[in-house]
Amino acid sequence: MPFVKVIKNKQYFQGFQTKFRRRREGKTDYRQRHKLITQDKNKYKSPKYRLCVRFSNKYVLCQIISAEIRGDIVLCSAHSKELAKHGLPAGYKNYSAAYCTGLLLARRLLKQLGMDEVYSGVEEVTGDVATCEDEETGRTFYMEEVDEERRPFRAFLDVGIKNTTTGARVFGALKGASDGGLDIPHNHKRFPGYSKDTKSFDAEGHVARIMGEHISEYMIEMLDDDEEKYKSHFSKYLAADVDGEGIEDMLTKVHESIRANPEKSARSTWYTGDKSFRKATKKSYEDRKADAAAKKTQIRAAVFDAEEEDEEDA
Repeated sequence: MPFVKVIKNKQYFQGFQTKFRRRREGKTDYRQRHKLITQDKNKYKSPKYRLCVRFSNKYVLCQIISAEIRGDIVLCSAHSKELAKHGLPAGYKNYSAAYCTGLLLARRLLKQLGMDEVYSGVEEVTGDVATCEDEETGRTFYMEEVDEERRPFRAFLDVGIKNTTTGARVFGALKGASDGGLDIPHNHKRFPGYSKDTKSFDAEGHVARIMGEHISEYMIEMLDDDEEKYKSHFSKYLAADVDGEGIEDMLTKVHESIRANPEKSARSTWYTGDKSFRKATKKSYEDRKADAAAKKTQIRAAVFDAEEEDEEDA
């Protein structure tokens, strides 16, 4: 039998250190998180905000989060499910919906902080990156212009464990938040329309993706190929009287509705039952003893009456 060296011996297990739970579950990239939450020491307790974008099977969730010792603190959030009240009938996790959710988060946050009128963002979608530079400090801001009295709200994109490929939906949420008036460091190299081979960026291609041109083309193509599948697959769009040619107009109205009223609607109470019911108070020992005596007296009286009836019958 050949000699086999034991690698995982006693010394190996003595020096073994268990990784964090969320690292073992594959949920958190701690190297990335450490870079995102580490604040410069000369800024003392100033929070460092992250734009967290997370995708589920059906929706997009965007949050502005800062890290503290006790845990993460959510300053503001927006869910793509809320886009239904702004006029989006379906498709709550595509690139266009991610853009709308980021826009909703930005406008809601700035209104919450009283900065919505100072920083209105980019009202007409251009697809390009807007930057300006402070002449005194030389700092670059990722917006068209900066107010002299109040600096913009800065946040850093947190993609979690998503792959940052060119054209990914997380960058749609980033673009929506940037156009909404937030200062988020980024460039055009990950937006749809950028070519790695030619090193060029097509802003019109990015605008087409934001305005749902890919959805419109798919709807028209499916209508020509299979009308029955088209009616079942896009039933919610058709119920809202939106066809392939009306996607862009619909998304334009959604953007306008978000800017007009970005506030979160009040949550309705789900329980409507009868609250007049109250549980009976617990009886004391004397009350229970009196109830038992009264029950015994009632039983004895019933037995006595029964015996008298038997005697009369006899």
